[in-house]
Amino acid sequence: MKKLIVARDHCDDSHLPNHLHPVIKQIYASRRVNHADELDNSAATLHDFKLFKDIDKATALLQEALHTQSNVLIVGDFDADGATSTATLMQGLAMFGFAHLDYLVPDRFSLGYGLSPALAEQIVTMAPDLVITVDNGISCIAGIAIVKAAGIKVLVTDHHLQGEQLPNADAIVNPNRHDCDFPSKSIAGVGVAFYLLIALRSALRDAGYFNSQPMPNLAELLDIVALGTVADVVALDANNRTLVHQGLARIRSGKTRPGITALIEVANRNAARLSASDFGFSLAPRLNAAGRLDDMSLGIACLLATDINQARRIASELDSLNVERREIEQGMQVEAQAVLDKLAFSDEQTPDAICLYQDDWHQGVIGILAGRLKEKYHRPTVIFAGGDNGEIKGSCRSIEGLHMRDLLERLNTLHPHLISKFGGHAMAAGLSINEQHFNEFKREFEQAVSSQLSEEHKRCIILTDGELADDCFSMEFANVLKQAGPWGQQFPEPVFEHTFELVQQRIVGEKHLKLVLKHRSGRLVDAIAFGVDVRAWPDTEVRFVKLAYQLDINEFRGKFSLQLIARELQKVS
Repeated sequence: MKKLIVARDHCDDSHLPNHLHPVIKQIYASRRVNHADELDNSAATLHDFKLFKDIDKATALLQEALHTQSNVLIVGDFDADGATSTATLMQGLAMFGFAHLDYLVPDRFSLGYGLSPALAEQIVTMAPDLVITVDNGISCIAGIAIVKAAGIKVLVTDHHLQGEQLPNADAIVNPNRHDCDFPSKSIAGVGVAFYLLIALRSALRDAGYFNSQPMPNLAELLDIVALGTVADVVALDANNRTLVHQGLARIRSGKTRPGITALIEVANRNAARLSASDFGFSLAPRLNAAGRLDDMSLGIACLLATDINQARRIASELDSLNVERREIEQGMQVEAQAVLDKLAFSDEQTPDAICLYQDDWHQGVIGILAGRLKEKYHRPTVIFAGGDNGEIKGSCRSIEGLHMRDLLERLNTLHPHLISKFGGHAMAAGLSINEQHFNEFKREFEQAVSSQLSEEHKRCIILTDGELADDCFSMEFANVLKQAGPWGQQFPEPVFEHTFELVQQRIVGEKHLKLVLKHRSGRLVDAIAFGVDVRAWPDTEVRFVKLAYQLDINEFRGKFSLQLIARELQKVS
């Protein structure tokens, strides 16, 4: 799909501190930073835990469990947010003196997401005193009812959107409850778990619990919290940016756990220069690979490892799983593209929605495939893979302008027979349907999307921060940009635009284009464009290219050089 490179409108930045670089001030202003306080990433700026609904009930449950040394079972999820949430509570509660902690993550292939009825039956046989859900629970009505009926207390911590009914839990801590006043609605599941620990520490301090023992330093958990926050692709509002900033600072200063150190090593990253994008593109995929192909308990074990050698062994296994995941995904992508090629999409004829199903596609990878196709065609996408007992499982990805979970809820209301279960967010969701209903779902999904998407929504626009002044086209300014983050979802890393003279071009790694470009200042600079169409590149007839690019620093054998990461590459005649 043809992408339009459009510079952002200039915004009033007079309300921001004058000591900031003028380009940085404009970048912040264009990302709706309205006050200097939003740039303060100190821990003291985090929102008050007391704003969470049910936080008092939750801490009372935990205080009682601690006093009686109850058996506590943490029920997690099989993605990176679920893994980091589980690890955060496992380590955090142990810091307070909980002695009987265990965790359980459902098998995504046999049990599906969250505290399902099947998982609930398993929990009942384990007979814990208290169950704490992390990154799930808000929609687990039937499963929680089974656990409660067995006399087991349930504390739900989640961040997913509430449905019409709340589960019958003893406490529900979720910023997206309709009656919750916590301001950061985009906090990840791991962030909610962290806040629960902050609240517990406050309650125990008030009760004099730390008069006889040291008070835990919960900042030690911020490396995990930062990883899970970025991995779940939640919006980096000011509160989330603070959590990520604090976690990155600990890692860069060498104050991180063996598991994250091992993941950084196996991903060939530099801990001292780690960025939020490294979380998203290097560490999280390896952690997620366990839940996608095997058992997320492996990823949790990596995060909880206390010995670096053990952590390295687990990280190596996760890396191998990630290689396997990539191979599966590439095969599925080829198959999906073959289907789409038969439909002969053009920029003018791309359908309003993409909905594909293949029985032998891997359930653990369909979300990634949906994301890839959404990025390529800029259309809401749902990909289904085969399941059990005639039920198929789908993963959805959306674009700005269409709230995916709300669309599924509307379909479920209009066609109650169509969807077995669903859940998710604005930009990503999951669902299950009966295989025999696929064609009907495809038709209704496409019609529902068409009725909501405007022509403006369907235009694929890359917003840039304009052209960089010549004196900013440098390693020094690239470092300034790195320090100005963390960048992420809805607080995007700066992208600039420029038309360069093309000096050299070659394909590397079979699908990436390595370039040497000449800037108008006369400076030569390396650039790389990932995942190009190898049928169109290299092109020796092209003399100039227009780039939407990120200013980056490449590190190779201890040497650093300026490098451009091409977000969009267009030939200029």
